[in-house]
Amino acid sequence: MAPNLFKWTDIAAAHAIRLALIVLVALVLNRLLRLLTRRMTTAAGSDGVGRIARMREQHVKTLSGILYSAGTAVLLIGTVLTALPELGFNVTPLAAAAGLASLAFGFGAQHLVRDFINGFFMIIEDQYVVGETVRIGTVVGRVEHLTLRRTVIRDIQGAVVTIPNGEISQVANLSRDWGQVFVDVAIAAEGSSDVALAALERVSGELRNDAAWSPVLVDGPRVLGIESFGPAGATLRLQLRAVPGRQDDAARELRRRIQNRFELDKIRWGGVQRVKIVEKEKEGAAEPSPRLDP
Repeated sequence: MAPNLFKWTDIAAAHAIRLALIVLVALVLNRLLRLLTRRMTTAAGSDGVGRIARMREQHVKTLSGILYSAGTAVLLIGTVLTALPELGFNVTPLAAAAGLASLAFGFGAQHLVRDFINGFFMIIEDQYVVGETVRIGTVVGRVEHLTLRRTVIRDIQGAVVTIPNGEISQVANLSRDWGQVFVDVAIAAEGSSDVALAALERVSGELRNDAAWSPVLVDGPRVLGIESFGPAGATLRLQLRAVPGRQDDAARELRRRIQNRFELDKIRWGGVQRVKIVEKEKEGAAEPSPRLDP
């Protein structure tokens, strides 16, 4: 009995050593994968401090996170399949069953496969990354989370919207390079468009030369001219381009300055006119007479 006991003890010890080596190799490979993905992020972050460098860093960070998750999953599956023979399991029937199951799963999960394929190309093509503002269908918001299967967006109401990547056919990235907005100004019909255009040019120049706003502006504001006109007056249009996400702030500041300038220059705004009934005394009787006010 003693030789058999020692034999089984030696066999168990050998299997335990091999299992420990398999786990150790998996942990080392996972650690190397983690160091590699972190090095990718660090290298991307050291390219510069500009806006393009930050976008590249965010893209690499998203890609490295997905590579680490996928690599960890592959390592886990490989470790389990390698360790099963050491525990006395025959992996050949398991591999055959897994193949049949994956085939059946593939037929039954075509949408899931499409999600992964679309997600892979979206990340490789750098269509958008975490932190950018995008429009997908009718949803507009900031990308909170991105995987090969889904995109999670927080919309302007604060709701978290989850979109499978396979359902994304068109994406509008609102955070690349610059954002643009048009500002329309309506003036009264009896006003001079030349005077109003000159006032707009002055306001645009002041905003461009303002040290607090010049870093935000990419191009403009530009006075494009008369966009439309009619009996109620004319509509003048300005074009403004700013860094991503700040175009609305710059447009609000531009509107505020235009309002102040028009008040100083006595330029009348266009819009709907109001009719007031004013009482007029005539031989002791009050008769209403219309008066047209702007």
